Amino acid sequence: MVNNKNDQLDAVFHALADPTRRAMVARLAQSPCGISELAAPFEMTLAAVSKHIKVLEGAGLVVRSVQGRNHTCALDTRPLHGGIEWLRHYEQFWNQRLDALTAALVADDQAKKPTE
Repeated sequence: MVNNKNDQLDAVFHALADPTRRAMVARLAQSPCGISELAAPFEMTLAAVSKHIKVLEGAGLVVRSVQGRNHTCALDTRPLHGGIEWLRHYEQFWNQRLDALTAALVADDQAKKPTE
């Protein structure tokens, strides 16, 4: 089970590592749209856009619905929650370490002050 969760987290971070896919996620955060509309801002073929969408789908970030020849993509933010949890864990870790460092430096400065 843990491995599956790690695989999901790896897929999300891999998908978001690419600026084109992050731009697609940002666009889909506004509203669902078709493949052509999603591809419009990018100078690439529809085949290349489709590959990016498949990576996003593989990470669970995009859900595609098909009606006839029309493919509509929508954002699913649920997989992002695992990434947010992971980042929060390390945010707390580093905040604790930095707070301890600050306290140690303040104590060191206080110890070095001449007594009056």
